[in-house]
Amino acid sequence: YTILEMHVDVDLEGHEDVNPEDGEPTGIKLPYIITLDEANGKILSIRRNFDPEDELKKKKDYFVHFKFLPGLGFYGLGLIHMIGGLSRTATVALRQLLDAGTLANLPAGFKTRGVRMRDDAQPLQPGEFRDVDVPGGNIKDQFMQLPFKGPDQTLLSLMGVVVQGAQRFASIADMQVGDMNQGAAVGTTVALLERGSRVMSAIHKRLYVGLKQEFKLLASVFKSYLPPEYPYDVPGASRNIKVADFDDKVDILPVADPNIFSQTQRISMAQTQLQLAQSNPQIHNLYQAYRSMYDAIGVKNVNAILPPPAPPAPMDPSLEHILSISAKPFQAFPGQDHKAHIDSHLSFMSISMIQNNPRAMMSLQKNILEHISLMAQEQVQIEFVEEMQELQMLQQQMAPMMQNPQAMQQNPQMMQGAQRVKQITSAIESRKAQLISEMMKDYAAEEDKISSEVGGDPLLKLKSRELDIKARADQDQAMNRDERMSLDKMRALMTQENQVAKLDQNEELAELRAGVSLAKQGMVDASKINDFGRNFKKN
Repeated sequence: YTILEMHVDVDLEGHEDVNPEDGEPTGIKLPYIITLDEANGKILSIRRNFDPEDELKKKKDYFVHFKFLPGLGFYGLGLIHMIGGLSRTATVALRQLLDAGTLANLPAGFKTRGVRMRDDAQPLQPGEFRDVDVPGGNIKDQFMQLPFKGPDQTLLSLMGVVVQGAQRFASIADMQVGDMNQGAAVGTTVALLERGSRVMSAIHKRLYVGLKQEFKLLASVFKSYLPPEYPYDVPGASRNIKVADFDDKVDILPVADPNIFSQTQRISMAQTQLQLAQSNPQIHNLYQAYRSMYDAIGVKNVNAILPPPAPPAPMDPSLEHILSISAKPFQAFPGQDHKAHIDSHLSFMSISMIQNNPRAMMSLQKNILEHISLMAQEQVQIEFVEEMQELQMLQQQMAPMMQNPQAMQQNPQMMQGAQRVKQITSAIESRKAQLISEMMKDYAAEEDKISSEVGGDPLLKLKSRELDIKARADQDQAMNRDERMSLDKMRALMTQENQVAKLDQNEELAELRAGVSLAKQGMVDASKINDFGRNFKKN
């Protein structure tokens, strides 16, 4: 028998959709599963296909479709539907080109009826000549070869166009990542990878969506039909699963990431993350960045190569002092002797070496504040034992109603419980603030006492010393400025005196030159007179 199962919407008589206000049928068709025999059309069963508690009567999904693109009907479209025509066209063109090449390489034709050839049923071997009986004339005239055309260039170009069209639709990149510039940025490489794998990414995302729907259906089936506890065995142990594991509080999803479609993309993302973490390690978790990189490249035993950091543990004050000197973090833990730790830190802070180390002082003060907070918290827990128990009980009772604020507001008992929780919390926080205030006063007094014993706060001393050095430098600059001005004045006076002396010297030289000139002129006149006298005596 061939049985047909129909998932349809039907308005069954006697099971109509009824309006809750007036009780009249609405005429809306409801989802049912109808089974019938194909041979005679007889209906074998009619089953409800919606949850009876569902007021909207939504249809239950029985089928999951893994598709490439949504179709016009029930079935979607796959990649072969989109490029199947182009693929067939390219295949036909390739076959025609191969046939044309085959016929061109192995020609056929006609021969004259009277021509006889020995062993004509056997093909000719390379380098073989056979005897042919030609009735008469030339042997070329007895054979005619059919005009088979070789592979057509137009058909080859058409096949190339069809293949390129299919590649463009499938978004397949021909460029290989290894052929590009090795110094290119990481973002450029990732962009090329995404461009070359666009179709694979789309298929991966739709497979993720289909698998997610299938997991939801399986979880719904387990929730409806699983017994309260179901045992199952695994190698070396036995396990139990409960129906409460599949309630609406937990979503069952695929582990895969729909945005990551290849191992190369995962490695590139992990490498970029590691580079960013290394650029500013103060605000990043370097261990997790390296861990993600090892996971991306597929290293199996990561803990052997990269051991996880040890979790913080309580330690004695001496070890905390060592960590403060080496600028390593440490913290306070509940249950420690907070008073002893604070006293030890205050004594250590009085050492001159620590007084001149601001980072160590900051670490110790931070740890002291943590101890003060924990000490106040523990004191509050001792004082408010009954209130803390009441608070815990009220929170457990109100936990199921916290997700529905409207229902909680309509329940007077829950509202009273919420008010009581608020009162207890306010009282506890107020008492804790008072204890912290008192402890901070004691801590401030002790710190002032230590500071006075060692000569004040080292930071203030350093600041004062810095101001003194700056004032001394300013004073030296002022003195140098005054001395420079005095030297400039002396230089100016000396220059003026030199100029006056030079002028006087020039005047004296001018007078001397004038005297010498007059003297020279007088000697010339005397020689002329003597010459005249001698000439007169001769004449």
